[in-house]
Amino acid sequence: MTDQFRASLQQLTDQSLRRSLFPLESATGPIVNHAGRAVILLSSNDYLGLSTHPQVIQAAIEATERYGTGAGASRLVSGTLPPHAALENALAKFKGAEASLVFGAGYLVNIGVIPNLIGRGDLIFADRLCHASLIDGCRLSQADFRVFRHGDCAHLEALLRRRASNRRTLIITEGLFSMDGDVAPLADLVELAERYDAMLYVDDAHGTGIMGATGRGTIEHFGLERRIPFHMGTLSKALGSYGAYVVGSNEFVQYLLNRARSFIFTTALPPAIAAAASAAITIIEREPDRRDRLWANRQYLFDGLKKQGFRLTPTVSPILPVLIGDAAHASAFADRLLAHGVYAPAIRPPTVPDGTSRIRFTVTAAHTTEQLDEALQAVMLAGRETALL
Repeated sequence: MTDQFRASLQQLTDQSLRRSLFPLESATGPIVNHAGRAVILLSSNDYLGLSTHPQVIQAAIEATERYGTGAGASRLVSGTLPPHAALENALAKFKGAEASLVFGAGYLVNIGVIPNLIGRGDLIFADRLCHASLIDGCRLSQADFRVFRHGDCAHLEALLRRRASNRRTLIITEGLFSMDGDVAPLADLVELAERYDAMLYVDDAHGTGIMGATGRGTIEHFGLERRIPFHMGTLSKALGSYGAYVVGSNEFVQYLLNRARSFIFTTALPPAIAAAASAAITIIEREPDRRDRLWANRQYLFDGLKKQGFRLTPTVSPILPVLIGDAAHASAFADRLLAHGVYAPAIRPPTVPDGTSRIRFTVTAAHTTEQLDEALQAVMLAGRETALL
């Protein structure tokens, strides 16, 4: 077996697709310590800088002191503690829903919820660029699975027209796409779902906290809260914590509580994590200026990258992918960036389709203009050294 592992790793190396861990020696922030030096971090999803907010940290400390480091069991056994209930109440209120249910991770939500919405003999249509957890949820459902072109509602409608009218159907999309930084055409997707009597499932992991007038997410951004009865999101991006949630009606949440295997058979979130996420929601509602700073930083970095001549995806978010194409070239660019003090790793297949390797820059509210200027200088130097500019 060792020879097999070695050969597989060598193949990945030859294709410039082998990955390795990047250990940090500090908290995740705009500046991090790596291998004894300070570097600018432009690859974090901590969009609002809440993972190091004193109030969030204090909430975690107090929950740990009161309830311990672990929940001890699954939520349905003895793992439901006051911080879990408080978080679910806060999420339901924040999202304007009747109820919410917290899972251990976004991956667990998607592989737990999708098979309980759809099953064998049914039909799923998913956007081509959906996250791997959504695709795995589709496969676990055992429903027939079709992909429509990214954001292409005309293609989706053509597929819907060809299916049997009485066939149970689920449409799946991300709200804010994690690798391209663009948003789904949710208004058109809702209209198609209503016209063809299909369900719509939205993964708003990256939209929660930053999209919409009050940060409630991509669904709020499009004003569709009353037309999308349930959706999921995570606590690990803008909320600066860990875990994920589903919001919807009381009946929907109770149904999942009794049926979703990835909820039933996993230990509950540590109480500190749940308390930290609750504190983050409070800050998001209380400090809208954090979103203002995020979007100002996003525009500043976007304009700088465009001015230098880089080709970006059609992003409308703090996710700013610079398209390179070849995995080896993307890796070389990332290496030169790090040499100049910026960490933003190459994103390569299978995370993105073949031929679309990229550097996925992400900016946060915590970055200063001076840090972004320094980062842009590093990007320019790395681009010239790798013949991308």
